[in-house]
Amino acid sequence: MRFTLRQLEVFVAVAQHESVSRAARVLSLSQSAASTALAELERQFDALGFQLLPKAVALLDRAEEVEELLRGRQGIGTLDVGATLTIGNYLATLLIGDFMQRFPGSRVRLAVRNTRAIIEGVRHHELDLGLIEGHCEAEDVITQPWVEDDLAVFCAPGHPLASAGPVELERLLREAWIMREEGSGTRMTLEQAARRRRGRFNILLELEHTEGIKRAVESGLGIGCVSKLALRDAFRRGSLAPIETPELDLGRQFAFIWHRHKYLAPGMREFLKLCRQMTEGITRSDQIELPPVP
Repeated sequence: MRFTLRQLEVFVAVAQHESVSRAARVLSLSQSAASTALAELERQFDALGFQLLPKAVALLDRAEEVEELLRGRQGIGTLDVGATLTIGNYLATLLIGDFMQRFPGSRVRLAVRNTRAIIEGVRHHELDLGLIEGHCEAEDVITQPWVEDDLAVFCAPGHPLASAGPVELERLLREAWIMREEGSGTRMTLEQAARRRRGRFNILLELEHTEGIKRAVESGLGIGCVSKLALRDAFRRGSLAPIETPELDLGRQFAFIWHRHKYLAPGMREFLKLCRQMTEGITRSDQIELPPVP
């Protein structure tokens, strides 16, 4: 071959981190060694572009699989998973724990970010697999549905809307909202559901964490909207109360995403299988059996 796997590693790292020095740190190389490897690859080929990136990533994935087989680890290798906040906080850690019990030699890295960031991570080959709760329209990303998820608008038990029955959207818009940040799947679903009304949400706070929103609403600062999966125990305890919102369609889909040119290594296939087993026989995320929260 006219190139080495190390040269491809350097090329991929530079493309992902947009810096030779950062790529060198990630690969535990000196900057001069990384620059030399990249220059040698560029010297052998007239032009290098992003059309090479997905093929290089796929080749490195296959090489890692061969290396793991030679070490007797059954080709599971390393898996970089990205999950949006609801999935990451309530499902992904359970899935990863199960995965590592089944495959003790495996290594899994989990990144918990909003939907927009997970999609970008998959598009730039920083993540092998994304578990998202928003919509993805990127042409270079494959999307497969996983399980239905419903959002719920909620408030503190003493809030006037807690016992108001069905609430019109115009009244909801006047309330103080504790909202997820822009780019989150939850925020996109809520705004899409209210898109036909001219009024805007009265946003008091924007928070990146579901638990922070729940605590702020519980303390009486305003109302919120997150997945029913995240609210199930709070509704059971009575620390939060659902608000009836018949005018809002708050259904959405959890989904798997990966790059169109991604090679599905054994570890990735096994992790997807575990995800599907978790939701086998159910229709909504809040039906998933989870360890009880005290």
